[in-house]
Amino acid sequence: MSFETSMKRLEELSEKIRDEETSLDEAIKCYEEGMQCYKECSEILNNAKQKIETFSE
Repeated sequence: MSFETSMKRLEELSEKIRDEETSLDEAIKCYEEGMQCYKECSEILNNAKQKIETFSE
C-alpha cells in the first residue's frame, strides 16, 4: 500500500472510532487496522529517511 493510501485509511479509521454510533467491537477492529496502517506509514518514512541520508553523504 502507498503512503498516501495508508494515511487516508488511517484518517478514515480515526473518524470511525470517534463516531458515537461505532460499537466497541468495531472500534477495536478499527484500532487494530489503524495500528497496521501506522506501522506501514512509519516504515515507508524510515526507508525514505535512510535513502535521503545515504544520498546526502
